[in-house]
Amino acid sequence: MKKILNYLATIALIGGAFTFTSCSDDDDSPATYTQEDQMARPAINTVFIASGAPKDAFNETIPSAMGAVYTPVVSAVLTGFGYTSNALGQDKPTFAGLLATDVLNVTLSNTIPTTFFDGTNVLTGRALGDDVINTELLLIFGGAAGTSNPGLTNDNVDANDKPFLPSFPYLAAPF
Repeated sequence: MKKILNYLATIALIGGAFTFTSCSDDDDSPATYTQEDQMARPAINTVFIASGAPKDAFNETIPSAMGAVYTPVVSAVLTGFGYTSNALGQDKPTFAGLLATDVLNVTLSNTIPTTFFDGTNVLTGRALGDDVINTELLLIFGGAAGTSNPGLTNDNVDANDKPFLPSFPYLAAPF
């Protein structure tokens, strides 16, 4: 009897869920979406935006508004790091604006490789094997020649824990 009651209770719960869930076939009503997070360039929010509500606000800000709002915040952190310029020749305001607008740049050229940094091309996209954190550290701490502060420009993680696949889905199989 107890099993039957549990079974009936489960059916009632499922039925109740369907009762309170509704879908509309009204094509004129717009769907509502909320931006919760963005992570075009890893670690930017972690390093440059204060914890708590400011991080949430950063994540919810549309990219076209990020530069105006967050360039001063990023610039202040860069000042604390002693930043003056980087290996791309960017002064503090230019680099702060680039970092504050957390988007992944992508080249549409078929003659330029898609990469975060390959020694020549910078921020033309991102390949799975790109060492994004090392590139960011180099641009933040490496100075104009990219050779300053060598202890701060390398995270010492040189590869993925497993090789990437040569064809789709490209990501390494989980453990």
